[in-house]
Amino acid sequence: MRNDHLKIPELDFDENGALIITASESSSKNDFDFFKGKSNIINKKLKKRLCNCTEWIEFPSTQEMYTILNGIGNIDNFLATFDGEPFEGMTVRLFNPVTKLWSIYWSDSNTGVLDKPVIGSFENNVGHFFSEDIFEGKNVIQVFRWDARDQKNPVWSQAMSADKGKTWEWNWYMFMTKAE
Repeated sequence: MRNDHLKIPELDFDENGALIITASESSSKNDFDFFKGKSNIINKKLKKRLCNCTEWIEFPSTQEMYTILNGIGNIDNFLATFDGEPFEGMTVRLFNPVTKLWSIYWSDSNTGVLDKPVIGSFENNVGHFFSEDIFEGKNVIQVFRWDARDQKNPVWSQAMSADKGKTWEWNWYMFMTKAE
C-alpha cells in the first residue's frame, strides 16, 4: 500500500529559520504498539537521492520490535543482506510524556553511530517525524512517515526536501507484514 497521497504536514519555522515540531493532541506512548513483535519487510529504496534518479532497488528484510522503559520507548532490529553482506540496523524510539513528542534514533552496522533523531507524533494512525540535516553537502529536511492505518501491514517511508519542505522526494518504502 503506497501512501504518497497522504499529505505531509505543513512545516513551521521560528524567527531564526529553525524547524518547529509540535505534537498532535492524540500523541501517546502507545502510538507504536502496532509494531510490537516480528515483521517481514519488502523494501523499495531509491538508488540515489536528490538527483532525479528513478531507479529503485528492492530487497527483503526482517524486523523485530520490543518496548522498553515501562512503555515510553522501544527498540527494533532490522536485518538484511546488501551485496551478499549481512547488514543490521537498530532503531531506538523514545516518547517524552511532557512534550508528547517521539524522538527516533537510527544506527547501523556500517557506521556504529547514533544518527540525529527525527521528531514528531501520530495523528489518526499516521505519524510524521522530521529533522533538519545535511545530505551530501545540502541542507535538507528529512521526514519519516509511519502509516499504521492497516496495523497488520504498516508502511514506513522516508522523504527529503532540499527546499524547506516545498517539494519532497520519497526515497525509501518499507512494506511490512506482521509475522505470526
